[in-house]
This record gives sequence, structure tokens and C-alpha cells, in this order.
Amino acid sequence: MMIVADENIPLLDSFFGDMGEIRRVSGRDVGPDDVRDADILLVRSVTRVGPDLLEGSRVRFVGTATIGTDHIDRAWLEHKGIGFSAAPGCNASSVVEYVLSVLSLHAERQGVEDWSDLSVGIVGVGNVGGCLAERLQRLGFDVKLCDPPRGEREGEQGPDFVTLEEALGCDVISLHTPLTRNQPHATHQLLSEPELARLSSGQLLINAGRGEVIDGHALKARLSGEQAPTVVLDVWENEPAIDPELVRQVWLATPHIAGYSLEGKVRGSEMIYQALSRFLGLPVRKKAGQFLPEPPLNKLTFTSSADERKALKTALRICYDPREDDARLRLAMNGEAGERAQAFDGLRRDYPVRRECSSLKIQLKGSSKSLQDSFKAAGFKLKL
Repeated sequence: MMIVADENIPLLDSFFGDMGEIRRVSGRDVGPDDVRDADILLVRSVTRVGPDLLEGSRVRFVGTATIGTDHIDRAWLEHKGIGFSAAPGCNASSVVEYVLSVLSLHAERQGVEDWSDLSVGIVGVGNVGGCLAERLQRLGFDVKLCDPPRGEREGEQGPDFVTLEEALGCDVISLHTPLTRNQPHATHQLLSEPELARLSSGQLLINAGRGEVIDGHALKARLSGEQAPTVVLDVWENEPAIDPELVRQVWLATPHIAGYSLEGKVRGSEMIYQALSRFLGLPVRKKAGQFLPEPPLNKLTFTSSADERKALKTALRICYDPREDDARLRLAMNGEAGERAQAFDGLRRDYPVRRECSSLKIQLKGSSKSLQDSFKAAGFKLKL
């Protein structure tokens, strides 16, 4: 059996090596000739999968090691009887920890002593948005949820949802929607000139969902105007050929890596391995945990004299500090357009190993219960 796979999917040999021959390809550049004799195709979000790629091939199963599926023509796959699986929620914790680290930096920058004094509007409450809401609420934040499709589907049985206008009134707005077009509540350019005009200089806008959810031209105009909001972008229009001017205008710019923790990527591989095993009628014998290496830092100790807010902030930034990725992306924006696009992809391809909070055991000596609860809520493991 021939398995064609994006070369950047981790642990291909570990999960799939005994299922067949693995042919690694560049996900951005894969074409019909690469998959013509393939039985299985494993991709990430940079590969568009549909008739243009697969017509005439013998592919009978497609797996994407991503939570999003807007790069997959699912209707065509179903029509052709081709099996399909994504990895919903695989990198939810990674994206949540990205947002938490950004929030801690923003609170410090704004002189907010207690970060939970900030209200947070979450737009898109699926796997990632829901996980973020749960952690923020446990940390004491006032959270407003905006998800019109869920609101209509769940009615009174679901959470209390607010309108987009209400969510945009929060101190922090975090976007986690899929990219949809030509349907009710479509998210393409969900935030354009009228919505961006509502935001002011005291607010923070984070987009770690899909780049096209924000109208880039309108955002550049808003950031050039008076009382502009603070903006953090991890996702961009026209990736990998992103707009260097917009990079210069935003506060923090990262190269679509919010979900790039090692745990998140390995979890994505595990989920499509499980789906492929079921498709082929094979037993599911492997788990992500057996392949994760020991983290470089596995324990951090705080004594009874530790300040609760500073301790949590320190631990979060030890696990992940977005300013390092911001610096790398800004350096990558030097050069010509083609060079910038290659550099953007290179930052993702060669991304350094990043571990989630759960990989770091926090030892608390004589600490308060509130400090223990804060670390647990943020996703750390405690060693009391």
C-alpha cells in the first residue's frame, strides 16, 4: 500500500510505517503526479484536496492532521466514496496556551495587575474556543461566547451566547472560527470596516483561527487611524505570501504556529492513524504518549513566598513566549516577495520543539490553594 504524506506530519514512520510504503512530499507543492499511484493521502492545511488533485488517482482515504477542513472538498470525496478524517481538537490546548501567554503580556503592557479583570469575547466556540472558554472561566475571567450557528442549533440547551457586537465590546476579542463562505453566518471577512471601527485603543484583537476571517485591507486602514486597537495575528490572508506592511502594523505577528506544540502535532498524527486503522479494519495499537520524548524542562518549583500572579506568568512564558516567534517572522519579512513566502513556510517547517503546559510539573511548597487552582486551571500538572 502506498501512503503519500506531507513531510511535516510528525511520527509518520512510528504511526504508519507498518501499514505500507511512505512517500514524503512537500504539502505546499504536491500535485496529481505525486498521488496518482497512492492508496492513502495524509495532508495538513497547506494542501488543497479535491478533484484537481485526486481525479484519476487510486486514493481511497484522505486524512488531514488538522482541526480545520476548509482545504478539503468533502462533498467530492463523499461522492467518490473516498474515506476521510480530520483531527478535530488535536491542537486545542496549544492554541489556548498561545492565547494565555498573549493575554499575560497584554495585561502587563496595559498595567493591569490582575489579568482576570479583562473581559474576553470568544468568537467561534468549537473545540478550540470551547477549551479556551473553559480555562479562562476557571481562571476567573468574565467570558462572553459568540457562535451564531451553535446558538441556533442548541437553543436553550446550549450556553448563553452573545451577538458579535457584544463580543466586540470586550477588552479582548479572540477569534476561533472556521472559514466558511456562501452560507448562513459565513465567516469570510467577518470582521471588516464596520466591525473594526468598533474597536478602540484599549482593546486587544487576537486571530488564531483563519486569516481570511479579517479583511486585511480594512484592518490596515484601521491600524493607521486614531485610537487603533492592539492586534495579534497568527493567521493571515494569502499565506504564505503574507502582507509585510500588516506584519509591521500589528503588535505581535507569528507564522501560523499557535497550534504547533509537539503534543498538538503528535495528537493530530495519532487521530488520523486511529481513523485510518478503523477504515482498514486494523486494530488501534499505538498512542501518542508512547512517542513523546522527555521535555527539556520537566519541573519548576515555587516556594511559599512566590507571588501568585508572577508565578503563573513565569511558568506560562517558560512554556511559550510568542515574542520569539514574532521576532523570527519580522526578520523573515526582509527580502523580495518570493523570498518572504519561502521564509514564512520555512518558519513553520523548521519550527522549534514547543511543549505544552502539561509537560511541566509545577512543585508548590507551602503555597495557597488559590495558587494551586490557578496552575491547574492553566493546564499545568502539580507536584505538591
